[in-house]
Amino acid sequence: MSASEPEPATANPAPVQGMRKNGKQWHQPKKPFRPTAGLTSYAKRTEERKALAAVKAKEKELKDDKEAARQAHVQNIKERREKKAERERYAQLAAKMHAKKVERLKRKEKRNKLLKS
Repeated sequence: MSASEPEPATANPAPVQGMRKNGKQWHQPKKPFRPTAGLTSYAKRTEERKALAAVKAKEKELKDDKEAARQAHVQNIKERREKKAERERYAQLAAKMHAKKVERLKRKEKRNKLLKS
């Protein structure tokens, strides 16, 4: 061989396999059982645990934010319903009584609410 000619590749891409003994050539060849192949070092495991804990903390924070927003929405709906019921009640009272008497009742109830809470 001269220096200008490229060398042929000597690296084997995969060793040549013969026929399988059981005749099931369509199956992938099995690899030898190596029980220690999946073991990782302690440092790597702790890093993975830290990363998983950080992800879980972020998920919990997002879930808590979402739940707080939902609770605020529910509270807003409840308050609106209470105000609507109170308006309807005062409207019924106004239909029966004089307007000034209804205003006096409103003021009195507001004072009582402030005293209770």
